[in-house]
Amino acid sequence: MEELSVVESLKVLADESRIRILALLAAHESSVEELADRLGLRPPTVSHHLSRLKGLGLVSMRRQGTTHLYRFEPERLRDVNRSLEPERLAALAGTPDPGEDPFAAKVLRDFFIGERLKDIPASRTKRRVVLEWLVRRFEPGVRYPERTVNEVLSHHHPDFATLRRELIVNRLMDRAGGEYWRTDAAAP
Repeated sequence: MEELSVVESLKVLADESRIRILALLAAHESSVEELADRLGLRPPTVSHHLSRLKGLGLVSMRRQGTTHLYRFEPERLRDVNRSLEPERLAALAGTPDPGEDPFAAKVLRDFFIGERLKDIPASRTKRRVVLEWLVRRFEPGVRYPERTVNEVLSHHHPDFATLRRELIVNRLMDRAGGEYWRTDAAAP
């Protein structure tokens, strides 16, 4: 799933038909045809709206024979909501926290759109700034299975394997027996 910026997320959610589709899917999964009938819309219009919602990760699809059934993914809506927290909105405005390193703030502004990493920096110093930001997505003292680490990192960039490896190489995380955890070098 390609992550969207806060602005793009809000644009997707600013459509009444999409909100109505989410409301229906919150009750039970449905096909395009069922949604079109219930909403009084044409199936191609519903498909377009579902495509936008799926791109945001708010709906998922599964096949049942020749029918595609769509379902609401409430956790993604919680993610969008969290992106609207005041400190995250301030970060989008380029307002660094008091005492934040100006170089780090610039690197984060240059390499992120919202919480989505545009590119993994080639420069070691810039990559370290990005990795230090990413490692703070994990709680100190908690051991995470590799699958969870991959899910968290893929929320920020599709090449989660490289990011996971870089966190280890830069000694921001350690691993053993399929579990990963923050190191003391990753202290906030």
